[in-house]
Amino acid sequence: MMVSFFDQFASPLYLGIPLIAIAITLPWVLYPTPSSRWINNRLITVQGWLINRFTNQLMLPLNMGGHKWALLLVSLMIFLITINMLGLLPYTFTPTTQLSLNMGFAVPLWLATVIIGMRNRPTVALGHLLPEGTPIPLIPVLIIIETISLFIRPLALGVRLTANLTAGHLLIQLIATAVFVLLPMMPTVAILTATVLFLLTLLEVAVAMIQAYVFVLLLSLYLQENV
Repeated sequence: MMVSFFDQFASPLYLGIPLIAIAITLPWVLYPTPSSRWINNRLITVQGWLINRFTNQLMLPLNMGGHKWALLLVSLMIFLITINMLGLLPYTFTPTTQLSLNMGFAVPLWLATVIIGMRNRPTVALGHLLPEGTPIPLIPVLIIIETISLFIRPLALGVRLTANLTAGHLLIQLIATAVFVLLPMMPTVAILTATVLFLLTLLEVAVAMIQAYVFVLLLSLYLQENV
């Protein structure tokens, strides 16, 4: 039984071919493309308004140098939100439950922010490793601690997204299994459990959006330190 709970996180295969590539590229097909008309329909108008709000919120703490990242960060957030939301549908696969995929997003983007800081402001970037006013005996220890915390950042980004989505999917499957088991024996308890399952599903919808936003927000904060 425990093995079957974790089978949902395995990449599906068809004729021996992993289908994770289709799961990754599918979200971009679902969004409507802007038309050449002067006045768009309601769906494209709402989509544009939401993207503008997300962009303003993300770029608010950044200076003009960090605004070059607006397209990349907003696209990444929309991509993660769509994948996380599609993963809540029945008989679907959530690629962001794979730590390798999340680390593939986190490591290059984090490394890019570090390289930008070392290239543009090396003194300020290295100054983050040693807080001002540190006693001399603590300098070597603090440098080691700050260096370790710097290299842990991409791991924390990937693990946070993976752990939150994996835990939510497991809870939904466990409670859904409990509903099917209790329904013939204790219908009242099964109905109460189904209510909890419904509320948990609503919570997972919020978690799917919040975790994508937190992932991109932390990247923008890392970028703020280096631009």
